Amino acid sequence: SGYFMSVNRNKESMSLNLKTEQGKEIFCELVKKSDVLVENFRPGTMEKIGFYFQELKKMNPRLVYTSVSGYGHTGPYRHKPAYDIIVQALGGIMSITGEHKGGPVKIGASMGDITAGLFAAIGTLAALSHVDKGGEGQHVDISMLDSQVAILENAISRYFLNGEIPGPIGNRHPSITPFCSLPSADGNLVIAVGNDAMWKKFCILLNRLDLLDNNKFKTNTERTTYWEELQEILEPIFQERSTTDWLELLEEGRNSLRSHSVY
Repeated sequence: SGYFMSVNRNKESMSLNLKTEQGKEIFCELVKKSDVLVENFRPGTMEKIGFYFQELKKMNPRLVYTSVSGYGHTGPYRHKPAYDIIVQALGGIMSITGEHKGGPVKIGASMGDITAGLFAAIGTLAALSHVDKGGEGQHVDISMLDSQVAILENAISRYFLNGEIPGPIGNRHPSITPFCSLPSADGNLVIAVGNDAMWKKFCILLNRLDLLDNNKFKTNTERTTYWEELQEILEPIFQERSTTDWLELLEEGRNSLRSHSVY
């Protein structure tokens, strides 16, 4: 399928039936001369066929054995199956994605799968570095759920700092304003006014110096607090020009601001 080809391009592959003696023999020969083994069976599967880490380490003491599963090889959920949407839901990312006051929304890409793969690559490289410096092989245990929680970023810190349970807020940032998408005359664009100095440039560019004097918008904290009022001001302004016109205006010269069209 096209999906399979997109994630397996440029890879060499072979099929082995690990339930047969011949398949097991070929597998063991590969293990003896390999640097890394990556498996994503449910925890316990490799143990059942005798290919758990401690056993394979006897064949190759330098082997990096990377396991990717839904919930890791320890803990109460270790034997439960998982898919991308399951860990997106359980990890909390869906509860902070979507429009303000809306229901939970799955991220468009398979972030549960992808982030687990990225953390597996990072962990595997760290283990290889350890081996390269004279250490023994390592078992790298990657949980899809752990990987989702790890990317929640400031949502977790906001909860622990002030007890706030984060919810969806659309395309804006929870603590930087304006840092969002806005409608233009013929589409949408995103702007990223990351600090107060950029806010001053932004207001000058819009020819709205009155916004600089408005006490509700003087600092980033105040702009975030009064975002709904600022949104009502900015949206009509941006609807006066096309996306292309806005991008040219926002990005020209030394005072360029961060912006882009939305694809």
